Amino acid sequence: MTVANLRTAAGQDPHDKGLHDLVGELSTRSEDFRRRWGAHNVRTHGTGVKHFHHHIVGDLTLTYESMDLRAEPDLSMTIYTAEPGSPSADALRLLASWAATLEHTDRT
Repeated sequence: MTVANLRTAAGQDPHDKGLHDLVGELSTRSEDFRRRWGAHNVRTHGTGVKHFHHHIVGDLTLTYESMDLRAEPDLSMTIYTAEPGSPSADALRLLASWAATLEHTDRT
């Protein structure tokens, strides 16, 4: 999905030097990226499931939905949610509580 998003961005501004540099660096460091970039796949996914690993709370499985923003055609917003009652929901609650505790500690 990330490669497809980069390819879409490259199509919107083919002279973007920063994007060219990023694609070049990723291509030299990752065989998987090189293969995906070479496939020219520009299909994007509006919904799905993503798996993350957070260094504090561990593995998370989140569903997502992306939507284009009408006021800003080049921008989209992606919302991630955890299944209620799932280990991922518990992990997100723990992470939120940990972050709130850190924020409160930083203010005092």
